Amino acid sequence: MVLCLLNHAFVLYVLVSSDGGTEPSALVDDNGSEEDFSYEDLCQASPRYLQPGGEQLAINELISDGNVVCAEALWDHVTMDDQELGFKAGDVIQVLEASNKDWWWGRSEDKEAWFPASFVRGYIRQCRKHTGMFTVAQLATIFGNIEDIYKFQRKFLKDLEKQYNKEEPHLSEIGSCFLQNQEGFAIYSEYCNNHPGACLELANLMKQGKYRHFFEACRLLQQMIDIAIDGFLLTPVQKICKYPLQLAELLKYTTQEHGDYSNIKAAYEAMKNVACLINERKRKLESIDKIARWQVSIVGWEGLDILDRSSELIHSGELTKITKQGKSQQRTFFLFDHQLVSCKKDLLRRDMLYYKGRLDMDEMELVDLGDGRDKDCNLSVKNAFKLVSRTTDEVYLFCAKKQEDKARWLQACADERRRVQEDKEMGMEISENQKKLAMLSAQKAGHGKSKGYNRCPVAPPHQGLHPIHQRHITMPTSVPQQQVFGLAEPKRKSSLFWHTFNRLTPFRK
Repeated sequence: MVLCLLNHAFVLYVLVSSDGGTEPSALVDDNGSEEDFSYEDLCQASPRYLQPGGEQLAINELISDGNVVCAEALWDHVTMDDQELGFKAGDVIQVLEASNKDWWWGRSEDKEAWFPASFVRGYIRQCRKHTGMFTVAQLATIFGNIEDIYKFQRKFLKDLEKQYNKEEPHLSEIGSCFLQNQEGFAIYSEYCNNHPGACLELANLMKQGKYRHFFEACRLLQQMIDIAIDGFLLTPVQKICKYPLQLAELLKYTTQEHGDYSNIKAAYEAMKNVACLINERKRKLESIDKIARWQVSIVGWEGLDILDRSSELIHSGELTKITKQGKSQQRTFFLFDHQLVSCKKDLLRRDMLYYKGRLDMDEMELVDLGDGRDKDCNLSVKNAFKLVSRTTDEVYLFCAKKQEDKARWLQACADERRRVQEDKEMGMEISENQKKLAMLSAQKAGHGKSKGYNRCPVAPPHQGLHPIHQRHITMPTSVPQQQVFGLAEPKRKSSLFWHTFNRLTPFRK
């Protein structure tokens, strides 16, 4: 049977066989399918393996118990020394002795020799060793969840290999692999969102010669191709972008009579949705910084931060609010996902906004009103609509200046509900940490400045975003780094709202 371990340098296969042979065999469960056990599974059985050096201890004990441990190299090791074992990525080496943490004794083909256990462990393992150069936070920023992606991709590759027909490749049926792993691909979203921060962190480090030399030494020692570390870190981003394009190309050359046609078609849609999810999260992350700065510019803000529940501004504009007493109040409203924020302009300083309240859109029902007398307020209204609370039955009446303004608000409210539902279905969430960072950055940028001295944003007519199922990938096959996220929807005319945002002092970088 086989126990699969991962030590960043090799994939380790622990083979249990009566004759001591090294031919890989599979550990089969009760259902007759292959089952891999990870190093984490081993640690659950023996917690001492979690201690420093625990992985090496586990390997040694398995060898001592008569098990055969084989290592699959992840990188090439070229050597001119007869005392060292040379190998290529993918070669399988039988580990005979691993008492030294740096050098193991192993056999490849007919040769036995020493080979460096840490020689091919990649950037991240070497960085972790140098605690004086890298903090835990820096490593998390630079590498993100790349190890989770690696673990997922190994499983995905294994599924693809099972479905690949070596004898007759054109009869291979791989569509099901994408469908079965659709949810797993969502882990790329975290990495893609983290990637700009990784590039920024690396750029700052690379200003110092010791970091440039360190990363180059890692590359040279591992015989890696001549690409800087930021190029390697871009690879996962490029990979997830290209899957829909590759599936589209495969579908193009697959006849409808082929057994895999329907699965390939479904896989293409599935991976396109994955790309849309990643793109949407990226777009929302870019917007929360601007929203946070908008909030900081509002005078007298009360209650929770806008980012506590919202991550997108959908529409804004002037409306007249009619109170229960029949009084008219001119207000500027900002419709975000989940909430509608009301502000009042200063009488003299028209570029100054005061916070006046908000409504929970999750609790509201939208009602379109015809021109004439409204029975709830007993008033004659024009271009009006109202929001009715489902919990308290309280009514909020609004009037627009023009019929077209009212139509835009009605459409915006419908879009707000649709987007909230789409976010729920797609699992769209912005982490609490990202929200806090956005607010801290906004507060820092506005520190020392008197609120109200920055012009408030004026929104344009609402521009709708196509529903998820109507979006298409227009990304070329070769994507420059700066364009890698513009993949999930057709190009749209840039919003005048954000153009105005960017021109204003509180939103400048």
